[in-house]
Amino acid sequence: MLSTTHVLLIRHGQSQGNAEGRFGGHTDTPLSPRGRKQAAATARALASEKFDAIYSSDLPRAIETASPLAKLTGVALETTEALRERSVGVMEGLTFEEAAEQHPEQYQALLKRDFEHVLSGGESYRQMLDRASRKLDEVIEQHQGGRIAIFTHTGAICILILHIMGALDAPELKPVWIATANCGIARFDLRSDGFIRVVTINDTRHLVGI
Repeated sequence: MLSTTHVLLIRHGQSQGNAEGRFGGHTDTPLSPRGRKQAAATARALASEKFDAIYSSDLPRAIETASPLAKLTGVALETTEALRERSVGVMEGLTFEEAAEQHPEQYQALLKRDFEHVLSGGESYRQMLDRASRKLDEVIEQHQGGRIAIFTHTGAICILILHIMGALDAPELKPVWIATANCGIARFDLRSDGFIRVVTINDTRHLVGI
């Protein structure tokens, strides 16, 4: 008998670092006032859905975004470092302009979306894929036939979307970027026979007026 697992990938609300145009990476930056409003609106929009599990990156901006939904639904929030954003190493906490000036080679490598390039003091997209996809696959296996909300980051969401769609299985990878706005929601229905239905990517209708 076929079963369908519903997966929601949700980017955190606007962080203080986002508001200041800074690289987040693994930095412990909190939500901005706007981000907290976005998190509350996201929780209200999703509260009527029955979730079997809610997961979050262990970084403050993701936890702050996930917590209102966990509170409204009564589902325990599980945090993990596996769902963190890509570490950008020496550029962490810098503004984009500062990073371009102080670390031009690293900055250009990031802009080129070089999948294998390990940033100085940080990691590559490949390394992020390995840890984040391993956790996603584990979560899906644990909650087959259920509904899962995963709160994470723009780079992690891009990589996990490509992973779900099988786009990272090619022998040569082209640079691709799937943009997700703060609190944008991506929805996937994963059928037990392998069929994957992309329902939405970067849905922000619940944020109108914020």
